[in-house]
Formats: sequence, structure tokens, C-alpha cells
Amino acid sequence: MSRPPLPPFTRETAAQKARMAEDAWNSRDPVRVSLAYTEDSRWRNRSEVFQGREAIVAFLTRKWEKEHDYRLIKDLWAFDDNRIAVRFQYEWHDAGGQWYRSYGNEQWEFDEHGLMRRREASINDIAIAEKDRRFHWAAPGPRPADVPGLGTDPF
Repeated sequence: MSRPPLPPFTRETAAQKARMAEDAWNSRDPVRVSLAYTEDSRWRNRSEVFQGREAIVAFLTRKWEKEHDYRLIKDLWAFDDNRIAVRFQYEWHDAGGQWYRSYGNEQWEFDEHGLMRRREASINDIAIAEKDRRFHWAAPGPRPADVPGLGTDPF
């Protein structure tokens, strides 16, 4: 299976890969998201470390059962050959209605078929008031083209 764009990445193809990942995650479909990863993909997400598509699906299922009305923006930070780094923010609320903005960075490594074989994510959550939310597009679904990325001052 091939998942273009393929490495080695250019600025344009790395940004395209980041936007494709953002769109997939905003679908909140764990199976769809898992297909962008190798069957034995290794993940570190916060304090969890696991491997394989089945584990990815299980993780994302748990995640989106907890994180309601999830909306995500990923921006390209850096790239080189078969690696991409992104910064991201997402907003969500818990079952009690408390909103959060989660800030983080991810490091990605791809195989020759454009599938991600390694993902390392560092994430921090900050409680926010509903009035302080920034991401308001219809969800689940991709960020509309007229909603900008994180920009130069993401805070």
C-alpha cells in the first residue's frame, strides 16, 4: 500500500502530509486514521507507548470517547528526507462540559511507501472557558479552507 506524498519530502509535500493527517484526525474515525501508519507503527503519545494498527485504533477509540467535540489544527514545523515535525493544537471538552486546549509537538518518520512508521507526541492540556474557544467549525470534519492555521502567535 502506498500513501502519497512519498519521501523525500519538500516543504510543499511535507505541509500536504501534515494537512492530510489533520483532516483524517478531524474525522474522528480511528480506522481511517490508522491506515496512514505501517502495520507495526510505533507510537509514544504522552505517557503511553504502543505498537501496531490495532493498538492505534484502540487508543484513538478511547481518546475520542473522552475528548468530545474534538477539533484539531496541525502546522508543519520542520522536515528532512523521510521525517516531519509538526506543532498542533486541539480543543475538546470532557463529559462534564469543561473545555480544554491541548498544545503539542509530534515527530513523524515515514517508510518508502509514505506510511508513518513512528510517531512521538508531547502534549499539554490547559483548561479554558467555552468563551475562549478558537476552533468553531462543524465537527467531525476537516477544517474549512478559510480557517487559518496556527500562525506566528499560536498562544
